[in-house]
Amino acid sequence: MRHSTIPRRSRALTGTALAAALLISACGGEDGNGDEGGNGGEEGGGAGDILIGTTDVKVTIDPAGSYDNASFLIMNQVYPFLLNSQPGESDVEPDIAETAEFTGETEFTVTLKEGLTFANGNELTASDVKFSFDRQTDIMHENGPAYLLSNLESVETPDDHTVVFHLAEPDQTFPQVLSSPAAPIVDEEVFPADELLADDDIVAEQAFAGPYVIDDYSFNDIVTLSPNEAYEGLLGAPENDSVTIEYYSESSNLRMAVEQGDVDIAYRTLLATDVDDLREVDGLNVIDGPGGEIRYMVFNLAVMPYGTQTEEADAEAALAVRQAVADILDREEISEQAFLSSYTPLYSFVPEGLTGANQALMELYGDGSGGPDADRAAERLEEAGVETPVELHIEYGTDRYGEASADEYAMIRDQLNETGLFDVTIQSTEWTQFTEERTQDIYPAHQLGWFPDYSDADNYLSPFFHSENFLANHFSDEEIDAALIDQVTEEDPEEREAKIEELQYMVAEHLPTLPMQQGAQTAVTADYIDGVVLDGSFKFRFGSITAE
Repeated sequence: MRHSTIPRRSRALTGTALAAALLISACGGEDGNGDEGGNGGEEGGGAGDILIGTTDVKVTIDPAGSYDNASFLIMNQVYPFLLNSQPGESDVEPDIAETAEFTGETEFTVTLKEGLTFANGNELTASDVKFSFDRQTDIMHENGPAYLLSNLESVETPDDHTVVFHLAEPDQTFPQVLSSPAAPIVDEEVFPADELLADDDIVAEQAFAGPYVIDDYSFNDIVTLSPNEAYEGLLGAPENDSVTIEYYSESSNLRMAVEQGDVDIAYRTLLATDVDDLREVDGLNVIDGPGGEIRYMVFNLAVMPYGTQTEEADAEAALAVRQAVADILDREEISEQAFLSSYTPLYSFVPEGLTGANQALMELYGDGSGGPDADRAAERLEEAGVETPVELHIEYGTDRYGEASADEYAMIRDQLNETGLFDVTIQSTEWTQFTEERTQDIYPAHQLGWFPDYSDADNYLSPFFHSENFLANHFSDEEIDAALIDQVTEEDPEEREAKIEELQYMVAEHLPTLPMQQGAQTAVTADYIDGVVLDGSFKFRFGSITAE
């Protein structure tokens, strides 16, 4: 193993000065990153200035327009929530709310704290809360999280400090939804009601009421945060002086940055081999957290082979194609070779460890024990009248889901093609283009990953398989819609668990998506960094981070 000693910072940079130094350093050096960091070191004072490196590119910091982990990472720092969880906890409690409780079977009432304001001085009242949720459902952006609010009928504001949510059906997950990407509270005096607001305008207007504000912002380049003195929520004042996020295009550069001390923390995404190596490097710590992340393949039921918009449209044949893919793929081989077992095989839609998780796909596809079965795939295709080899194109993105995606999808291609039943082509597309094209009926099949909004099985079911799902893959089934509502309204825990298990079998019969791998949370930090908490809430909060 390679070893090195991580140098401590000799001077501190904050705010604009730090951003400028990083931008200048990006123009030189072998890896595009200079040797000046953001940590306060001996001269930083307080808890210092924290510099985080990531390859995880975001879409937008407008809560109505993004449903991805990178964007939500920023939102968690700068927007307030009615309910939230403290670092180390996954259960939610009032954040900017004073109280929050069910006041009826389909009624949830929140009372806001007194004297709340945004960083720009505007008051934060019940009207802003209603505006934030109405805006989500009115815009219903194709890349947004409004699907999480499908059970929300209306929002009422009896006074400036009271918000009453009226639900269509009883919903035991609704308190968790209020801490999700659908729930950041925005300033109604700044955000338009019917369209997205550009990131630069959000920053210029300082429309923030979370623990931090954004001082400097360059899209997928640098974001600099400083404590928000107006924040009056659960998480309290940040323990550091500032946090800067620097975006790297390659995981190899991110590894070099944390190893050489150019960043204090590397978070999403390093190669599994790099994480293994860095565990042995003097001066670095690897922080592991519970894994709710999954990797999966989406089939577009309109343009996949035999899809509804193709000349040879045949629902039975299209289903046989999807099922044959599930029969052939060897998740264990992909886990070991592409991810060095840092991801583990996933055989259902709800990941292992959550209540109601099962292995429906293992039972229904392949050899029945998790292995591939090409003969079974061939039988399915023949019975459905499918001509082989089936031509199938799959799109993936290395800049979004890590460089290991190239190995992962090369193995998927090879496993399918080696049977002679498929003729698969693959292509990698930059994330900004990918996220637009995946909803435009361009990709027959494509890669996606999921980092949960909250730790409940429904978060792996309703957003994907309700008729109004975010996948835009043309999957819709009335029976599944009813079953999704049934399980989320069930108050008896044992009955709900049974319904979640049955739902996974129902979806597995249709197979609109194919779960592949389940991963863990990982961050690599310099040894002078403390307070990095990766917990079951799946939220990385910056306020607890300190530099000693």
